[in-house]
Amino acid sequence: MKIFARKLLVMGVATAALGVLGNQAFAGKKCPTTQVRTVALNNSSDIVDTAVGAGSFKTLAAALTAAGLVDTLKGTGPFTVFAPTDEAFAKLPAGTVETLLKPENKAKLVAILTYHVVSGKVKAADVVKLKSAATVQGQSVAVDATDGVKINDAKVVKADIDCSNGVIHVIDTVLIPKE
Repeated sequence: MKIFARKLLVMGVATAALGVLGNQAFAGKKCPTTQVRTVALNNSSDIVDTAVGAGSFKTLAAALTAAGLVDTLKGTGPFTVFAPTDEAFAKLPAGTVETLLKPENKAKLVAILTYHVVSGKVKAADVVKLKSAATVQGQSVAVDATDGVKINDAKVVKADIDCSNGVIHVIDTVLIPKE
């Protein structure tokens, strides 16, 4: 019953956030040093509500719920999240997501999701100056800004989505930590 209630809450938040985001102006522009599309938002929503409201992070939202990380990413932060889209999760081998969402695989799911999070609010202008970044999971991700921005093998497709407790950079591939 608790999980069902949480899903209803997430769905309600998603509906409300869609209404809010639908009315905001997305000012896409090329960032000259990174060749990454940046999105300017004056967002008072936290990272989770922003991601859910965007509509392209349903798998990420389900994974955060299964991993018990929703409350953490709704916390004070600040956090920088490299958020894989639903299409990024779809690139994983068939059955991978379903397997990770099982309760017995929670530790592995938490490790993967926290590998997408960096402490602090690291904007695109700062990301391009880095060669690597330490994740909350404990391992570092490689940063390559020679042709756009890549985090390991994932391309940043949208950068600087401001949230009340951090920033989201959208990526096209799920990051998998070394075992």
